[in-house]
Amino acid sequence: MRTAFLTTGFAVIAIAGSPLAAHVGQESHVEIRKEPIAGQYDKHWYNYLADVLEADKELKSDLRRATDAEDTRDAWEEYENELVDADKDYVEEMRDRNFRAGRVTIGK
Repeated sequence: MRTAFLTTGFAVIAIAGSPLAAHVGQESHVEIRKEPIAGQYDKHWYNYLADVLEADKELKSDLRRATDAEDTRDAWEEYENELVDADKDYVEEMRDRNFRAGRVTIGK
């Protein structure tokens, strides 16, 4: 049990200390959160990070198995969909707990 927490802790430190682009040479249009909503480091934040790591791992696997450009595009599309889904789930959980992501509107 203690080993699992240490491993998770090191994974979180690795994410926080590295750029969040999954792979060099391809840019995702999905923004990966670098900090939790309202500074709440709770199980929902760590679940979000785990989802991001899982999506990255799956992308790497899919790219290794890709045989043509269509397979590569499909892998990236699936990756972006998984990131959007992870973010949506995280935001929904935080809203349920009455934490909101900040939004600034300038103008009329």
